[in-house]
Amino acid sequence: MDAPFSTHEPVWLQQARLLLGTQECAGEANNATILDWARQEGGWIERFYTADSIPWCGLFVSHCLLNAGIGGPKNPLSALAWADWGEAVPFADREAGCVLVFTRQGGGHVGFYVGEDADGSALHVLGGNQSDAVTITRIATNRLHALRWPAGLARRNTGLLHHSLTANLSGNEA
Repeated sequence: MDAPFSTHEPVWLQQARLLLGTQECAGEANNATILDWARQEGGWIERFYTADSIPWCGLFVSHCLLNAGIGGPKNPLSALAWADWGEAVPFADREAGCVLVFTRQGGGHVGFYVGEDADGSALHVLGGNQSDAVTITRIATNRLHALRWPAGLARRNTGLLHHSLTANLSGNEA
């Protein structure tokens, strides 16, 4: 089955780019857009996810994939659950739109591959709940736990994307 691409990027990554800048509300307020992502998931996720202060990196990835017609793992809110979702991608074959799963103290983080430093020391991740917003951030490559692609969808094999981001290296995407 061919992957759903409308340009050079998969549709789910295009969805993610449209959401860049979405951020949590400070204090007791909640961003209705983020809460709506949980409502669209329905079931226990809608009932569980009642505030944007609850970690939402997995919710963001699930939302983008769901809008492309692709389901996530049984518990998409768990970043580490994404490590068993879809199909494994060899590190050498990473490309735009791959789902990246990272470990961090106290849990994990999940987002989409959009590039990397020229020396390969950091991956550029388009993800949610990165400094409480949808951003592109640099995460050390040595924290990568899994690299995944939607099961049964053909990859484009577009190759590596080297960029020159000057942002600090993220240590904890909470």
